Parts: sequence; structure tokens; C-alpha cells
Amino acid sequence: MSSATVLDHLGLCARDPAPLWAAWERMGFVLSPVAQQSGRRTPEGPVEPFGSANRCAFLKHGYVELLGIQDPALFSNGLDGFLARYTGAHICAFGMEDAEGNLARLRAGGMAIPGIAWLQRPVEAGGPIARFARLPFPDAPEGRIQLVQHMTPELVWDPRWMGHTNGAEALEVAILAAADPAETTARLSRLTGRPAEPDPVAGFRIRLAGAAGAAGPFSPAMETVVRILPAAALGRVLPGVEAPALPFMAGMVIRTGDQGRAARAVLAGLPLRDAPDGVMVPPEAAGGAAVVFR
Repeated sequence: MSSATVLDHLGLCARDPAPLWAAWERMGFVLSPVAQQSGRRTPEGPVEPFGSANRCAFLKHGYVELLGIQDPALFSNGLDGFLARYTGAHICAFGMEDAEGNLARLRAGGMAIPGIAWLQRPVEAGGPIARFARLPFPDAPEGRIQLVQHMTPELVWDPRWMGHTNGAEALEVAILAAADPAETTARLSRLTGRPAEPDPVAGFRIRLAGAAGAAGPFSPAMETVVRILPAAALGRVLPGVEAPALPFMAGMVIRTGDQGRAARAVLAGLPLRDAPDGVMVPPEAAGGAAVVFR
């Protein structure tokens, strides 16, 4: 299929990743081991180590990537530019099944995209190498909005790292704020190949129907959504959240297996807020992006 099928993952970025990782562990997530990334700066370039490293919260459906700069002497893979704007979410990735087909679609639509961007990292120290094919939207002001095809999904969605005490099971919604929601929505619609519609609150949303296995080998078929709101409406969806800059990847909704009951117990002691979709951990306690458990 030459269009996006699902919301695959969101990525949070910090200059020092240790506090970010600790915040997510405090929220009840089991994180994958630290992995230094490597890849090609251009489609034809050699594979080289990057200065960025990540840990991830893998869910039955999708995941959240937690990135930081581990070696400042190496290529940061864009993190320096992201962090100059704010600390928080800067990556929104949509799953695709056919990287070559989507590359052809985007080029046919006039997008000046150089080719497939390849990324790889060890699953754990001394372990096998996970590989990813990416199609980032060139120079998007929202951050790294991209299509991604997992070439080795069985390596990264490891049950050892999926037993979250907060009951988290699925990345369901990404929430963005923009000065011009129509412009951001047009960019996301062009990238994903999916139509937009009015959001129930304000702005727009793009719905992705999904399919079994589309966001990990254990993922059920389920709809995922990206919402693009005007800044003035952000607080109606994520109470008390204000954008440090626009565009802003403001937060996410994570579906649990028990309507958030385990999450409320695990999150006790954090500065929680009630949101329309569930209980919310505000950005200041979650690495810069709001996390709603429902």
C-alpha cells in the first residue's frame, strides 16, 4: 500500500537523556536497553555511528522513542536543531508497508525527497541489528514527520520490554498545535496520503485505519489519529498545556487495558490532571510532552 497505514511512534528528545528515561520509568514503563544509533546521512553515503542514543517504550500497538545525545562529538541526526526550539516531542512517524512505493508516490506529487533514509541500531549490547527505512518530509517545521517501515519488527517488539506496570497497550493519538493548522495538516496529509477532516474541538485530524500487525507483530487492527489544533484550543484537549513554540508536538493518548486504573495507581504522587480522554501527566513530568492514559 502506497500510503501510511498507522501512527507508528512518537519521539521525545532531550540533550541529556538520563532524566527523560527516568521520568518514563517513573510513569511505569519498562524501557528497552540503551542503543546508539547509526545510519547514512545521504541515501548513497556510508553507514556511520551517530551521536544520538535511544530507549523505547514498546507497546502492543506502536511505541514511544526517547532520544538523547550520547556523544556530542558525533553527528546528532538533527537533535541539536530540535532542542534549540524546545525539549520534548519532535518526531511523529507513520507506519508504511512499502517504502519504494511511497517514495514513488511522494516524488510523483512533486516532493523533492532524496531517497530512502536508512537507520539501524543494535537491539541490545552485542545483540542483533534492527533496521528501518524512513521517508522524512524535507525540512518540515513540525520536526521529523516521516513514514517508517520496520525491516526487522520481530527484533524490537520484544516481550521482555513490554510488561508495563501502568497497563499501557497502544499509542492511539498524537496531538499537535500549530499557528496555521491547515498548513500543518496539508503537510501531514501529503506525507501520509490520507485525507483530513475537521477535528471535533478545532482544527483538523487525520485518521489511519490500521491493520493487524501494522504497528508491531502483536498489534491488533485499530484506528489511530493525529490531531492538529490551533494553539488556543490546546488546553481544551490537554488542560494547562501551553506551546513553547509553534508548531508543537504537544502530547499523546495511550490506551491501557483497564481504562487507566493501573496507571492511576502507578502515577500517584505525580502532578496529574484530568483530561477529556483520561488522566494526564503534564509535560513537565513526562519529558516535555503530555501523556494521557485512558
